[in-house]
Amino acid sequence: MFKVFVYGTLKPGEVNYRRYCEGHVEKEEEAIAWGRLFLLPMGYPALTVGANRIQGYLLHFHDSKLLNQLDQLEGYDPNSPLEENQYLRQSIPVFRPTGEPLGEVLAYRMSMEKIRQYGGTELLNSSWSPVSD
Repeated sequence: MFKVFVYGTLKPGEVNYRRYCEGHVEKEEEAIAWGRLFLLPMGYPALTVGANRIQGYLLHFHDSKLLNQLDQLEGYDPNSPLEENQYLRQSIPVFRPTGEPLGEVLAYRMSMEKIRQYGGTELLNSSWSPVSD
């Protein structure tokens, strides 16, 4: 089993949840992580290191093959140099919305350099939806 914190198109109800996660998720729960959230011009978000409360979901999976599909979606290849990846798959602490720890889980984060390169703008409400400006 593996767990992934999602905050963008992989959230329940979003387009990539339906494509990649539906039917494969054992459990989903609202969760928060600490960071900074940016909207990229391509229409999806990027999470980076920071101190804001980022709203998302913790997805629990059993099928480890799905991790490879998520890596491909997120432009992450563990065998490539870090700077060649779009996102980096990292282990981060996540919490229930009440603040109780849920443990260390996987998340896809982007470096500030990449966010600047793409021209990302910070989402000050720390939550993404497809209609975000």
